[in-house]
Amino acid sequence: MRKWVSILIILIAALSVKSQDPQFSQFYAAPMYLSPSLTGATNGSRATINFRDQWPQIPGAFVTYAVAFDHYFININSGFGVLFTRDQAGTGRLATTNIGFLYSYNIQLNRQWQIRPGFQFLRSQRSLDFHRLTFSDQIIGSGQTDSREYYYLEPKINYMDFNASILAYSEKYWAGLGFDHLIGPNQSLYSAHSELPLKVSIYGGSKLMMKESAAMKGGETLTLAFLYKSQKKFDQLDLGVYWHKTPLVLGAWYRGIPLFKKYDKGYQNNDAINLLVGYKIEEISVGYSYDFTISRLVTNTGGAHEISLIYLFNQDKQLTRKKKNVIVPCPKF
Repeated sequence: MRKWVSILIILIAALSVKSQDPQFSQFYAAPMYLSPSLTGATNGSRATINFRDQWPQIPGAFVTYAVAFDHYFININSGFGVLFTRDQAGTGRLATTNIGFLYSYNIQLNRQWQIRPGFQFLRSQRSLDFHRLTFSDQIIGSGQTDSREYYYLEPKINYMDFNASILAYSEKYWAGLGFDHLIGPNQSLYSAHSELPLKVSIYGGSKLMMKESAAMKGGETLTLAFLYKSQKKFDQLDLGVYWHKTPLVLGAWYRGIPLFKKYDKGYQNNDAINLLVGYKIEEISVGYSYDFTISRLVTNTGGAHEISLIYLFNQDKQLTRKKKNVIVPCPKF
């Protein structure tokens, strides 16, 4: 009984509080979702697909999809992209669907450093299948009649949104800052106003060469990285490391801020340990990761499964071989 009460509280909270954005543990495998500045961060075209199933032990919990395409035009130092995302939660299938158009511009500061501002325009739709829900006035009655809540709910709404970011990077280091929901759109399905809160993201890292190979595709690298996100009163910090030796990639992450922030008495800010295995060869990268829940919900959620696929094509091979050409050194997963 305690387990199902906990699950019920989780689902009610997901529907009642101001919305928080969905996330990917493999956030660098969803680069344009992380930051518009990462649009066109290759020497040609790129297609990405991401899938996340969070807390599968909870019926109809959280499922997120993302599909993206981008291309870098070297003659105008610009990246263009399109991003489609859909997030669905709960038995009522509370869903948010986004279609976004992204742009970034690359600026050479000096021999070592470049900066890349970017922005994204989104068209969003939020919907709820409230006929799949049971309200209190239906429980009191026969359970077969329509609820009074139906008259106050909109089955779907549409709104516009805007995100912006900036990225600085060199051959071994990178750091970025992003702002999502700058317009603060109203995303309420009721008549009341519910503003989508601003999300701030700070990310960065360093790529270290452990063993260098004469072949450009060889070598062994270790990459340290972090991602901090803040939205409304919620904060999250991801700290991790990637080990890469072609074609294998292994990664491990910790998510939480246990010593600096508590949301309630007795609740440490520990969320998950994430383990990743990836396979990268030529133009294709495939990754799988699993989140081990380490919070007090450890026995109730089933963790989270995540799969990513990245395909690079139409790459300028001559540009890739140039030593002066610097690609953003962040990981692919």
